[in-house]
Amino acid sequence: MSETNLSDITATTTVDARGSACPGPLLEAKKGIGKVKVGEILEIFSNDTGTRNDIPVWAKKVGHEYLGHLEADGYDKHYITRRK
Repeated sequence: MSETNLSDITATTTVDARGSACPGPLLEAKKGIGKVKVGEILEIFSNDTGTRNDIPVWAKKVGHEYLGHLEADGYDKHYITRRK
């Protein structure tokens, strides 16, 4: 998915993990995915650079779809579609 398309996404739930160091954002994502239904989108805010690697790997491992991330003002917005 391109960044243009990501900027048009309306997430069902947003998890704000800014200020949390690894593994905090990943743990917040794991909790947050339980708050969305299959087919819905979870948005994760994180300013931990490791999240750029951790979230996509975790999403693939557990069967969700990582859509990508957008850079915001000092943090990233990550998007995951719940698949199961």
